[in-house]
Amino acid sequence: MSAPTPYLHLPGTARAALTFYGRVFGCEVELHTLEEFGRTDGPPDAIAHGQLVGGPVSLYVADAEPGDTPLLRGVMLALLGTAPSGTLRAWFAALAERGDVVDDLQRRPWGAWDGQVVDAFGVHWLIGFEVDAEA
Repeated sequence: MSAPTPYLHLPGTARAALTFYGRVFGCEVELHTLEEFGRTDGPPDAIAHGQLVGGPVSLYVADAEPGDTPLLRGVMLALLGTAPSGTLRAWFAALAERGDVVDDLQRRPWGAWDGQVVDAFGVHWLIGFEVDAEA
């Protein structure tokens, strides 16, 4: 059984968000519009389905349907120990650009490092790692 993959519905920002995440995580970005899928329930260039491929992070993103109010409250995407500490530090810094640092990336009393950031698209991330040679 594979792990669940988050599927975000964003308020018309799916293309920009997924393009940004592709740069941050070093992934290819695959985007499909409503028009491509033969759908007429929104703007033709709205993203019906997009995903990160070929990289260390799996994520699906689409534009919310007209009239829907995307709600990400109470959801946090965790990247704990998913890459070397130097990579995780770089991801934290990149996600913080134009975003809000909720809790700075720092060493915790139990010895590990972690921090939280809400990126420019309103997605809440928890990033952390155990101390290693790169810390």
